[in-house]
Amino acid sequence: MEMRRLGRTGLSIAPLVFGGNVFGWTADEKTSFPLLDSFFEAGFNAIDTADAYSTWVPGNRGGESETIIGKWLKQSGRARDSAIIITKVGSELGPDRKGLSRRWILQAVEDSLTRLQADYIDLYLSHWPDPDTPCEETLAAYDSLLSQGKIRAVGASNLDAAQLREALDVSAASGLPRYAVLQPEYNLYDRASFEGPLRNLCIAEDIGVITYFGLARGFLSGKYRSHKDLEGSARGSGVERYLDGRGMRILGVLDEIADETGAKQAEVALAWIMTREGVTAPIASATNLQQMASLIRATELELSDEAIRRLNDVSD
Repeated sequence: MEMRRLGRTGLSIAPLVFGGNVFGWTADEKTSFPLLDSFFEAGFNAIDTADAYSTWVPGNRGGESETIIGKWLKQSGRARDSAIIITKVGSELGPDRKGLSRRWILQAVEDSLTRLQADYIDLYLSHWPDPDTPCEETLAAYDSLLSQGKIRAVGASNLDAAQLREALDVSAASGLPRYAVLQPEYNLYDRASFEGPLRNLCIAEDIGVITYFGLARGFLSGKYRSHKDLEGSARGSGVERYLDGRGMRILGVLDEIADETGAKQAEVALAWIMTREGVTAPIASATNLQQMASLIRATELELSDEAIRRLNDVSD
């Protein structure tokens, strides 16, 4: 399988990252273990999670996803270095358990390591910008963790071009670690925030890009085409905004290309992301083995130049 260099991290990843946001939410522990087994047996090597997954589920406190991944790593018998673990800090877990202060980062990383049953995290991300904490303080905290070997590389999620530029400038001026990876939202429907200055900056600075919501919260699977389809769905409120004319036009072209290639709409949507300039790999989730098989097929799907052009045009 083709491996892609992840910016300047020294890490190489397969062209798809498994999204662990479903663990402890729509996939319990019993369901999650076979999914992870299948993913790694197919030659993939990276899992994305966060300390806040999945606080939105009633009764959860956060850390449920990391806990499941840690249990799986222990029982699988796999060498720790066979898995690239990506997790994040910064989302709110409680009144004094949020943000990117040095105090919280140093506590949060220990909590994540405990849940993951691991000695180190391969890639540690700032989950959201923190306007209350100077960038120097955050990067200095990461510097301490890097020197202790508790993390191997750092990155950020949800930064715009100006925020990323500022962080890179602070790193250069202060001799602190630089963000080597960006995790932006990006899919056929949501293109504008990444394409343009942010993508150009990532390319110019050799920053790895792992995109999230590649299927637009499931909308690009073609499963949701009306408000009625959302009834009883755990993703209903997040998908509703895509049910407009533009969303339907995008689905129409996905339907056409799926018919032409024999692939599923979700496979076409993910394969499109894998062709995009500046993107290292998309994140995608599965809650059953059939969905997992489909994700794997997406990495094997070669879209024609004409199919890519049609997808570009309808989603521009």
